[in-house]
Parts: sequence; C-alpha cells; structure tokens
Amino acid sequence: MWGRHYWVGPRPSGGGAGGTEVAGGVVVMFAWLSSQERHLRAYVELYAALGWACLVCHSDFLTLFMPDKAAVLADRVLTELVKELKVRPVPVVFASFSGGPKGCTYKVFQLIDRRCEGQLTLDDYQLVRDCVCGQMYDSSPVDFVSDLGTRFLLHPSVLKMPEPPRVLSWMTKGIALGLDILFIGKFEAQRKEYWETLYSSVHVGPILILCSEDDELAPCSVVQNFGRRLLELGGDVNFVKWHSSAHVGMLFPTTTILQVMWKKVNAKTKRIIHYLVWFSKMTKKCRFVLVRICIDNYMWARIMMTC
Repeated sequence: MWGRHYWVGPRPSGGGAGGTEVAGGVVVMFAWLSSQERHLRAYVELYAALGWACLVCHSDFLTLFMPDKAAVLADRVLTELVKELKVRPVPVVFASFSGGPKGCTYKVFQLIDRRCEGQLTLDDYQLVRDCVCGQMYDSSPVDFVSDLGTRFLLHPSVLKMPEPPRVLSWMTKGIALGLDILFIGKFEAQRKEYWETLYSSVHVGPILILCSEDDELAPCSVVQNFGRRLLELGGDVNFVKWHSSAHVGMLFPTTTILQVMWKKVNAKTKRIIHYLVWFSKMTKKCRFVLVRICIDNYMWARIMMTC
C-alpha cells in the first residue's frame, strides 16, 4: 500500500464522528512527508471550527519518485471523496503542505483533468472538478530534485526533533542513492510534468500561498516564482510571506475565538489569521471582526467569528 488517507471528524453526508453534517465543505489535506495525525491536529481543529470536514492524505517516501504509485494514491483519495460528494455535493478545497504536491496533489489534478487514467468514471471526476473551489499551499510547492525525500525525512522541522537518528540517516541516504541510480534519467521529465500540472490548475482558485524567507526546505524564491507565474496566467492568488517562520509552522489549537497579544504576534498566529480570512472568503457566510483593546501598555487583538 502506497500512502494512506482517512477522514477526521464529521463527513459531508453526516457520517463519521458525531453523525452530524458539516456546515461548510471539505478540506483535502495533502500532508508533508513523515507527518503523523498529532502533527495535523491544530489544522483540523481550525477547519472544524469553521465547519469544514477534513480528508487527510499522507504520501509515502517512494510516491515522490514513482508517478504511477502517486497516481494510485491520488485515485484512492478521489474515490473516498466522491463517495461523500455523491450523497451531498459541497465545496472542496485542496490544502497542500511541503512536499505534498509532489507526493499526491499534482496527480489529483491530472486525474480530474483527464490527463491520466484512473479507476473512477468520467462523471465522477467531473463531480470533483465541479466542487473544487480553491487551493492552499503552505511552505509549498517545493522544487523536485533527486534528494527531495532525504531532505524532508531528515530535516529537524519535519522530524520534530533536533537531529535525526543515525540509523534513519543512513537508511534514507542509502535509499536516495539507489533512487539516483534507478531514476536519474527520469528526474528532469518528472520535474517538468510536475510544474506544468501545477500551473495548469491556475483557474482552480482562489489560491492562497504561504511561505517564509528563511525556509530551507521550501526556498522562498521557488514559491514566489510559482505564485508569480500563476498571476501571469490569470490566477486569483493571495501570496503571504514572512521573514521568519518554521517550515509548515504548526498552528496551536484554535477555537472560533482567538486571543493573542498583538504587539508580540508571531508568525504562527499570523498564519492562522490568513487562514481565517481566506476561509471567510470561501464560505461567504462568516465575517471576522478585529477588536483592539489597550491593556497595561499591551495591544490585544481579538478575532471573533460571527455568522
């Protein structure tokens, strides 16, 4: 089995946890390599607070280098999504993190655009295409190079530890060397196909792109070039850049009312605010009121969601 996927919380049809229908739509999360459910909890809580269900996809190390395996994973995700959309069509947003676009997202676009063959019917792919209303890229997309998987697996911000275990380092570098030998002649062709597919999704918008100038895994120049090219192609792009923010900087658990110190607001909090504002545009149901109150020489900001 290549990669995995699962629902978190209620589903659009009313199935899943609680048995209640979601008020918004579905966020299909294409998570970063080696991520676990606990790493995504803050994002899921944020989307749930806005009434959106989550279908999570974890790509595998080898799906980065084997397009046919990435296509199988993408088709499984779409199959799961179609089951719900047939019962109750709702808005769908694709949220890609870090290496997620290469591990699965770009193959999802190819399938719904009929650029590669899958197991579903043409009507099923059309249903998904009709429901997709936006995209998000967080610390993404990254360029496709031969040591991509190794860099992601061993980077401290991905492992959530200061240094990778020595055994893991040996194993991943050995696998990367083997992949170089096997696929060195195919990397450039795959890279071209990857970027062309992402550019072709320009009209699946609006598109929110988040990045940081000091991100080693998702260089700001690469992400900026991607956003600039989408704008040139006529895309509705909202590009947000920070001077310093962790790769896929984790959001802290969120409710519908957030309270932060405005003067000391950090990149993580700003990331939440941009998510909230963007989703308010997507649902067209919610509005956010920003109230500033001076307390003991500190400026506090309260973000309140009202429907």
